[in-house]
Amino acid sequence: MSRDTDAASSTEGAEEIGGATVYGGSDDQDGWSDHPEPVEDFFESQDESGRTAGRPPAKARARQQRRRRRTVIVLVVLLLFAGTVYGAALMLRDLIGFNEVTDYEGPGGDETVFTVEQGAGALAIGNSLESEDIVADSGVFVTALSEISEGREVQPGEYEMRQQMSSADAAEALLGEDPTLVSYAAVPRDLRQGEVFDILAESTGIPVGEFTALADDPAQFGLPAKALSLEGYLHPGEYRFDLDATATDIVTEMVSATTDRLVEDGVTDPDEQYRILTIASIVQAEAQEGDYATVAGSIFNRLTPGNTETNGLLQSDATVAYGLGERTYQLTPEEKADKSNPYNTFANPGLPKGPIGSPSDEAIDAAVNPADVPFYFWVTVNLKTGETKFSETYAEHLGYVQEYEQWCADNEGQCE
Repeated sequence: MSRDTDAASSTEGAEEIGGATVYGGSDDQDGWSDHPEPVEDFFESQDESGRTAGRPPAKARARQQRRRRRTVIVLVVLLLFAGTVYGAALMLRDLIGFNEVTDYEGPGGDETVFTVEQGAGALAIGNSLESEDIVADSGVFVTALSEISEGREVQPGEYEMRQQMSSADAAEALLGEDPTLVSYAAVPRDLRQGEVFDILAESTGIPVGEFTALADDPAQFGLPAKALSLEGYLHPGEYRFDLDATATDIVTEMVSATTDRLVEDGVTDPDEQYRILTIASIVQAEAQEGDYATVAGSIFNRLTPGNTETNGLLQSDATVAYGLGERTYQLTPEEKADKSNPYNTFANPGLPKGPIGSPSDEAIDAAVNPADVPFYFWVTVNLKTGETKFSETYAEHLGYVQEYEQWCADNEGQCE
């Protein structure tokens, strides 16, 4: 077949559309299979309006990508700006007081004792309450107090209150029909009887002589016949006594706190309670809390019959000093040899005649449950840190004593 014949036959069925010849074939029902142009060129052709007929050209795609990036950037900037504005608003709210709590709800949390000083007015009381976080705002408290005062003033003294009370509740506690005015007394551990009485007298206004007179008759509080006074039974702790409490009421409460602890530890016999309190008071005076059980165990070793290391002597500086009516770490050889001192455990074997101070619950627990240790000797080699060293033999103990003496030499005035 000639080329002309092929050309003629190839144009058969062709149709002109918009000036372009479109070829169709009888074998292709869609009429597009014999398209003479490259497919890529066809889809990138534009119509008469100039719009892209197929996939956007490269420049158009680039513009779209730039628009997307600009949109994302604008959104990010707006979000950052919004966050900055929000944070600034919060700061300004706090600075100008919009976010401050002006009153607490409810009766409050932990118990506390609040002191009203002599001559303190409502504003001064309110400021103190706010500083101690008892009320949220002094001004709100003053308003609440004025609503119930009716011309009355808050009396000076100690009041049992709570942290974070409502202003109305705080005002009621100080000036209501039943104010919670109390005599507050904080009694540290290891105080002697006379020192405890001084604190009680100052806190309650009861003359110290009334407490001293009670100590002359310890049997009235259930103490055994061998008890010489109330020494050892005046339990340390924080107390809130009613204003009308008598000296007898106060001592009864303190003695009960001590005997209750002994009973809780399983010690119910009065004579055994006295013995345990005597040991506990020595432990309290001689050791740091972490060493209570070890010192108690060493004391029991010394008291064990057949002990040849100390021959039953406790050799406690604290007991000798108590018998001398002093508080000192420095004892002379003559003081240690004085058998007439009933608390001299260097000259007299066994326990002293009674407790030498007020032991804590922890010291009582240690005396009831001493550690099982092989030691007989102990010495605190650093009075600042309380470091105590224990030994089984006297020779080893002497080395630790020298360490203590060197510490005293390096820390002048600390070992008096």
